[in-house]
Amino acid sequence: MLQLQSSEFILPKPNYEGDDACAFSIIDNTLLVSVLCDGVGSARRGGTAARQCVKFFIDQFKARPKTWTVPKTMEVFTRHINNLLFTESMTQYERIELLTTLCLAIIEGDTLYTLNLGDSRVYLLTLDGELKQLTTDHTMDDEHMSHVLTKACGLSENVELIITSIPISVGETVVLCSDGVYNLIEENDLTVLLQKGLGAKSIIQHIAQNAKDENRDDMSLQIFRIEALDPLHAIKNIQLPIPQTLNEGEIIDGYTLISPMMEHKRIWKVSKDNDIFVMKFPMAADDEQALDEFVREAWYAKQISHNAFGHAWVPENRTMRYYMMELVEGINLREFLINRPLSIDSAIELGKLLHDAEAHLLQLGLVHGDIKPENIIVTKKVGEAGVDFKMVDFGSIVEIFSLNSRAGTPSYLAPERFKGGVINESSEIFSIGITLYWALTGTLPYGEIEPFQTPTFKSPKRCIKLNSNIPAWLDSIIMRAIAINPDERYVHYSEFLYELKSPERVKPFFTKGVPLIERSPLTFYKTGFLILLLTQALTLILLLSK
Repeated sequence: MLQLQSSEFILPKPNYEGDDACAFSIIDNTLLVSVLCDGVGSARRGGTAARQCVKFFIDQFKARPKTWTVPKTMEVFTRHINNLLFTESMTQYERIELLTTLCLAIIEGDTLYTLNLGDSRVYLLTLDGELKQLTTDHTMDDEHMSHVLTKACGLSENVELIITSIPISVGETVVLCSDGVYNLIEENDLTVLLQKGLGAKSIIQHIAQNAKDENRDDMSLQIFRIEALDPLHAIKNIQLPIPQTLNEGEIIDGYTLISPMMEHKRIWKVSKDNDIFVMKFPMAADDEQALDEFVREAWYAKQISHNAFGHAWVPENRTMRYYMMELVEGINLREFLINRPLSIDSAIELGKLLHDAEAHLLQLGLVHGDIKPENIIVTKKVGEAGVDFKMVDFGSIVEIFSLNSRAGTPSYLAPERFKGGVINESSEIFSIGITLYWALTGTLPYGEIEPFQTPTFKSPKRCIKLNSNIPAWLDSIIMRAIAINPDERYVHYSEFLYELKSPERVKPFFTKGVPLIERSPLTFYKTGFLILLLTQALTLILLLSK
């Protein structure tokens, strides 16, 4: 996951609206896109061009084809916006009026890509404290004409592009700025301010305080201090073939393929040295998105070390793209519970297991994303009565707080997930609650929900009404876990576990608006009896007073 400290700031020159624009976006937690544009002041609509250019790159990078490399994306999008600005200028004004510098800095994996048109700049503050200018200014060589641009976005119908790339490391700092910044400060002084860890606003204010107003231009600055780089890009780029077909008896790196475990034949039971394992391959040999998902899945799987999951690993000397898993013998919970509910003791143990699994993932910044009976394997306890449970399906695991994802199975998704809500502890607890409700009653509280359906949630029956063996305290825990309103649900896994381990402390749970007769029948009838008694007493008093 890409992690960085970021800051940006724009200070227009005194008494002007300003023609600079900048923005950045971290896409899918792996790709930094930063854009800085300085609208050319001599052009009537330089500021408009700068803002239009920045918005274009941020929006388009989010929707770029997954198969495009970063350099190709930068080139295609730059040529497109350049042509748009040039054409609009000539159509509306018959001369260049939509004109701006363009500075792009993109971080993917451990590589920094840069592109520049004009005289805005990209710098890199290295680990040894050196401030390197990574871009070249496109201005006239004559010192009296140094303000005249030889390249800019929108200047001509065709544009010559130079895209550079360099390795980048954790601890280094990427800086984008307009000429209004670097023209007013010596490079050594800027280096010192960056080394102190100051943000963009503080640095610009410091520079402005030491400059005369008449010498000031618009000042824009972006700073990105790298705290962690996404390791998945480098893993994906390892040149490993993906087999298109796989056959029984085939030997791969000493593992003999015994039998496919799914119809698509991308997950196999394999043997090596008299031991049985599971080998998983990407879903398709020529699908870039499938490869992305597989690399992420394998990366997450090998980080998981809790015994709630089967062990997974990636062999160091692979000759093909795959990863290995421990074979978990057993049947899934849905098959195990055909025509019978789960026992209360087993349900409590399952709730604790699901909590432990999710709590471990939370330490890694992850959530399972698809808790349901089919992803829970039931195994016989060794040497004693009863059963154990294991979680499977590393492919569903996603980063916590992922947005706009319907990852998971609709019938087990929290209501807010259908509206683009984030995946968090509360939404995962909802899936745990639905699973326990189904395991104990054989029914789904909100019914079967089809893929791509946006359901209407109505108050469900209490599970205790469908299975009278369920104790009232466990019924309250499950009903709170599956509350439609997140405000009524458990917020954190720890709250759920605390009540599961402390039945005597569980308070009866009822959603808002539930009638008194359902919340407390005894109180309802006591209140009714008192009202009836008072009514009869008043009637008697009235009769006696006549």
